[in-house]
Amino acid sequence: MLYPPEMPVDYHIHTRLCGHATGEMWEYVEEAVQKGFREVGFSDHFPFIERVAPRLAMSWEQLSLYIAEVDRLTSKYSKIITIRKGIEVDYEPHLEEQIREALQRYDFDYVYGSVHNIGDWQFDSPREQHRWEHCDVRKTYEEYFHLVQQAAASGLFDIIAHLDVVKKFGYRPSGDYFALIQETLDAIEEAGVAIELNTSGLRKPVGEIYPDLRTIEECIRRGIPVTFGSDAHRPQEVGQDIAHYAQKLKGLGLTEVAVFANRKRTLVEI
Repeated sequence: MLYPPEMPVDYHIHTRLCGHATGEMWEYVEEAVQKGFREVGFSDHFPFIERVAPRLAMSWEQLSLYIAEVDRLTSKYSKIITIRKGIEVDYEPHLEEQIREALQRYDFDYVYGSVHNIGDWQFDSPREQHRWEHCDVRKTYEEYFHLVQQAAASGLFDIIAHLDVVKKFGYRPSGDYFALIQETLDAIEEAGVAIELNTSGLRKPVGEIYPDLRTIEECIRRGIPVTFGSDAHRPQEVGQDIAHYAQKLKGLGLTEVAVFANRKRTLVEI
């Protein structure tokens, strides 16, 4: 299958059900259609297993509404655009089996794995940004990437979301830390999961895509599958900057993008 380079996929679209996004789901689809996308996927935040967090993730009741609306839109727009039913799940290492059991109840097309917390610290939250001023940044990066490695090895996920989101506020360890990235890519490659090129970092203080181009080049060299996501939390953010980076990466040797259906991955040309 061939996707024209100006029409890559966007698999990372949220909804207002998660408590921190706006707009109706149909508005996100209409935006994707207007921008020429052939395939998109919703991937809102899966409910937490042990807590309720209405500003961060859906409740179990909202998850049912989410699934029903994705199914309705998939049917309504079937002749215009392919809509995939995805989900983003926060990885919590002590809850692997509970997460696995919960996911088995649903027929998602793909599951994103993400890390937003180190212990009790939601390190990418503006409300907790102040903690960066008092932490050991290198140790924080090590803890973050070790969690990502565990997430990849868990077998729970099809795609690792925003691989280096730990850089969101621009805090970085002194010296080079690419060996830590390489170690993480080793785990991802061994697990056979894809990574996401997430353009939302361009809209954050760091002003850079997740992951950075050096990491993406290494993924291309290793043959690690890559897909695309805008991490849209407003309809107008759907697809933002994806076409530009698809072309840029094509120049760096990327020839295929990963797409998913029923938790099965296919590589399509770009």
